[in-house]
Amino acid sequence: MPGTLLQYKTELQDELESILSFWMNHTVDEQHGGFVGQIDGNNTVQPNAPKGVVMHARILWAFASAYHSSPNEKYLQTANRAFAYLHQHFFDPQYKGVYWLVNHLGKPLDTKKQVYAQAFVLYALSVYYQVTKNSDAINAAIDLFEVIHKHGYDPVYGGYTEAFTREWQEIPDQRLSAKDANEKKSMNTNLHVLEALTALYRVWPYEQCKEKIISLIDVFLQYIIDPETHHQHLFFDEQWKVKSAIISYGHDIETAWLLQEAAEVVGDETLIHPAKQNAVNMAQAVTAALDTEGGLWYEYDALHQLWIKEKHWWPQAEAMVGFFNAWQVNGDEKWLQNSIGVWRFVQQHILDKKNGEWFWGVDEKHQPLKEDKTGVWKCPYHNSRACMEIIKRINDSKMAHHKIN
Repeated sequence: MPGTLLQYKTELQDELESILSFWMNHTVDEQHGGFVGQIDGNNTVQPNAPKGVVMHARILWAFASAYHSSPNEKYLQTANRAFAYLHQHFFDPQYKGVYWLVNHLGKPLDTKKQVYAQAFVLYALSVYYQVTKNSDAINAAIDLFEVIHKHGYDPVYGGYTEAFTREWQEIPDQRLSAKDANEKKSMNTNLHVLEALTALYRVWPYEQCKEKIISLIDVFLQYIIDPETHHQHLFFDEQWKVKSAIISYGHDIETAWLLQEAAEVVGDETLIHPAKQNAVNMAQAVTAALDTEGGLWYEYDALHQLWIKEKHWWPQAEAMVGFFNAWQVNGDEKWLQNSIGVWRFVQQHILDKKNGEWFWGVDEKHQPLKEDKTGVWKCPYHNSRACMEIIKRINDSKMAHHKIN
């Protein structure tokens, strides 16, 4: 596989600019504020679509992060727009926290309190404060930190519960999406709480934040990651009894590097070593889903021995980072080759070269899936983050001319 890290970096810089340009040029809602709730799989804007809090938080995160690494005023303006809309329309002034959905006019539509959503807004606010020092942003972030821990944290068994009503009461249906199991706890929500706390700790290094990060790392190592297979269990009851048999390769490789990052940010030496070892073990386990042409299959149902042979956009993005991270941990060049191999697959099959951004994914025959181009779940987060993360790591490594044999 010919090439250099410098070439990889240059290609990702170009791609990052392309992703961000798409969102600035096609998703701004000039009529009602914020960003349009949906552009469908045919690239048609749906002007009356509901607007999701996760989408707006991920836009805020992406553009604040982009501005942090490359101070382009357009990125800051877009981040400001996302922050203003979140602050005005999604925050619940009566019961705290953020709503799940508003309508296209910005009025509350689904007021449930999904802890996953609280985490993404906290994640975005932390980075936005890092680049703007906006006091409203850090105050809102600390408020969210407190409300998540008041209502979502389990002081008996650890980790975080999935969802509540608007008033933070128990809710019968805790699912994040229709494909999820209706269980009290999930790997996914707890991963993104960890991600958010890690970002918050960078700008608000308080002991209570550090304690919760360390507690969550322990939860992952003790309950969520299987010590034999190095895959994660996805759903659990309150006491961490496993309630699922699906392997999600994108979540595995995403956790591999995020768990290590969290341990390094809090500087806990007793966790950094096992987190690094875990990062390599999980990367190795994920190679079971790595196709010969470079892409990553979506899921495997271990109970029914059934592969879901689709290649969605976000596991490819996370694999690029997770494999790169494994190479940085142990120096085995196969991980770097895997990272670049996934990127080559993305270039060939996932990038929408005609209309911009990334397809939701492709099927087994490389035909694009007709899911949203942008929407409640399809946001500039996984792909822009993969670009920024690898660019930063190449810059930090001082190995931009490293040859790939």
